Amino acid sequence: MAAHHISNDGEDTSIGIPRTYAWIVFALTFGLLISDYMSRQVLNAVFPLLKGEWALSDSQLGLLSGIVALMVGLLTFPLSLLADRFGRIKSLTIMAVLWSLATMGCALAENYQQMFVARFLVGVGEAAYGSVGIAVVVAVFPREMRATLSGAFISGGMFGSVLGMAAGGVLAEHLGWRWAFAGMAIFGLVLATLYPIIVKQSRIAPQRATTAASKAAVALTRPLRTLYSSRSVISAYVGSGLQLFVGGTVIVWMPSYLNRYYEMGTDKAGAVAAIIVLCSGAGMILCGMLSDRMCRNRPDRKISLAIAFCLGSCLLLSLAFALPVGMPQLVLICLGMLIAAGTSGPAGAMVANLTHYSVHGTAFATLTLANNLLGLAPGPFITGKVSDIIGLDNAFQLVPLISIAAAAVFFFAKRHYHNDMARLNDAGVEEKAIEAAAEAQA
Repeated sequence: MAAHHISNDGEDTSIGIPRTYAWIVFALTFGLLISDYMSRQVLNAVFPLLKGEWALSDSQLGLLSGIVALMVGLLTFPLSLLADRFGRIKSLTIMAVLWSLATMGCALAENYQQMFVARFLVGVGEAAYGSVGIAVVVAVFPREMRATLSGAFISGGMFGSVLGMAAGGVLAEHLGWRWAFAGMAIFGLVLATLYPIIVKQSRIAPQRATTAASKAAVALTRPLRTLYSSRSVISAYVGSGLQLFVGGTVIVWMPSYLNRYYEMGTDKAGAVAAIIVLCSGAGMILCGMLSDRMCRNRPDRKISLAIAFCLGSCLLLSLAFALPVGMPQLVLICLGMLIAAGTSGPAGAMVANLTHYSVHGTAFATLTLANNLLGLAPGPFITGKVSDIIGLDNAFQLVPLISIAAAAVFFFAKRHYHNDMARLNDAGVEEKAIEAAAEAQA
């Protein structure tokens, strides 16, 4: 099976969409994703201030971060399914307004309980943005750019984290932690106002047949089954989620780690942590581009690269957290984070290739569900619990080992990818034949 070549990576939905407009759609959707993560991760920059002012434990701080990821995990699938049905652009706008207003609520919180409720609502607003947003992006570009675009779009989360922690740290240092949240909220509301004015559903809809016969043909194939009908796509969900346990945990706890063990203030800790997160975001883009370039005619190579990214990040981060504090440790952390999230592009391309185009929003919601329930939600909370027992420095030494499990899951996906793609392509050929027959009869 290793000699099998697959060049048909699913339906191309970009036909008829001007490339200039596609990039405008990408820029605005990417900008809102940055706002999403600025609102989510600004909390990390003010952890030390909240811990001191409200006498919070690391477990309580971890829960404030984890509740957002938990709500994203629980709600991303149903909300993305609704967005696929009732309009992605309208849905994205409503989401952005909600998380921005909830972030303003964080700025007004008077105690831990109020902050927890506000963070809960941030999670509700952000729940389906990543999955619906990336579905919009992959729909307006050619299919051979999917790994690059998946990696680049998801990297917006890292860049948003960078800006959220860096700007939040500066605002908190000079104006107080409440202004850190308020600044993120204002930025999100401005973008949410502009987005529906410029991005129109009618302009990004792919050029497809709309006859009743065509719709019936699509219904016969039951596109929703492609979300879970292959071992490869399930492995892509699980492997991606496990790997993000590592990257997500380091992002959340790095400002606190720098504050405790490097004795940095919130502004400097936020700036240094932002550089580390920036390395992760750059790695998403570079690894996605590498994946598309090396795997144009051999899609299964994307999975081999994902395995290499998992094992490489495990080695680098394990070595980094075994070193004493200092510049060599920070350099190794940056290198480890450069490839830790490199699986995002290959995993996103696998999901797009292995699922039906009509449910891509829901497919990426399923990926987001796995990312959050397996990685982003439990990672900070479990690490906080372990930190309360053995210290944050020792907890960080255990985190990279999760990458070994992620690599094993991707290896399982590689064994079944060719057969799963062939089965999906055969179903697509049958669907088009049914559609053509229906149009001929009409």
